Amino acid sequence: MSRVLLLGGTGWLGSRIAERFVAAGADVTCLARGVRPAPAGTRPVAADRTRPGAYTGLTRTEWDKVVDVTSDAHSAADAVAALGDTARHWTFVSTVSVYADDTVVGADESAELVEPDPEASELDYPQAKAAAEASVRAGVGPRAAIIRPGLIVGPGDPSDRFGYWVGRFASAGAEPVLVPDAAGRDASVIDVDDLADFIHAAGADGWVGTANAVGDPVPLDDVLAAARAVAGHTGPTLVAGDEWLTEHSVAYWAGPRSLPLWMPREMVGFATRSNAVFHARGGRLRPLAATLQRTLDDERARGLRRDRRAGLTRAEERELLRALA
Repeated sequence: MSRVLLLGGTGWLGSRIAERFVAAGADVTCLARGVRPAPAGTRPVAADRTRPGAYTGLTRTEWDKVVDVTSDAHSAADAVAALGDTARHWTFVSTVSVYADDTVVGADESAELVEPDPEASELDYPQAKAAAEASVRAGVGPRAAIIRPGLIVGPGDPSDRFGYWVGRFASAGAEPVLVPDAAGRDASVIDVDDLADFIHAAGADGWVGTANAVGDPVPLDDVLAAARAVAGHTGPTLVAGDEWLTEHSVAYWAGPRSLPLWMPREMVGFATRSNAVFHARGGRLRPLAATLQRTLDDERARGLRRDRRAGLTRAEERELLRALA
């Protein structure tokens, strides 16, 4: 039986990875702070990775596979130092945000990275992930897979970005919805369960290398149209230009008072990165409409009018619509 250690296996993505190893018959241990319950069939170990002794009791085991999803550079380095010598294979889940240049269409895994910063905070996510990658390459590189996801979407998404659109179209019904000028823009998403499948396969196969785990580029107009169709929205859409939106304090991409998936025009490379390695390694992407439907079902279950971490409130949107008219 394969012995698998997940460093952070209780969150949105981590729990799905753990479930796949359990389903494959592995003996799975999840090391996490204990805030959330561990997935069924796993052995939970409660520890704070930012404190000394976090890996006590785990260093005597020869792990067949270690999977780490941390965004903390020190935690990644400490894990490699404590467990790297006894791990047969290591998977680190990074991000496409580590790339230094988002202006090149179709760039692959060889593109230049941002400068790694081991002291980077959560606000410097790219630099922290780049530093974590550097620790993995230095410590267990010949036995490591580095997976760089793009925008992860689907049921349970804690960021509230992708679900904003299908949820807003559904709640608006026959009323208008504000949308950005999407002409010439792309979006690229990967369903959380497709990503979990890929990460599990990389570990199970002992694959060594680096892969962008990203969706195929889709025109943003088509994504919004598909979200509208799945939601059954019958009202009009009102398009606002970039300058108008920024003048009215609407943010790009994520967070409060934003329009999710809308990005500056010069960042054409972010949603068009090559996923050739992902596909060559057997990575599969379910149809966009299927992910949208799964997301809508989840949005309805969680409440279409709940407070969100990303997007406009309906009151903010109505105010903007009146100003745009």
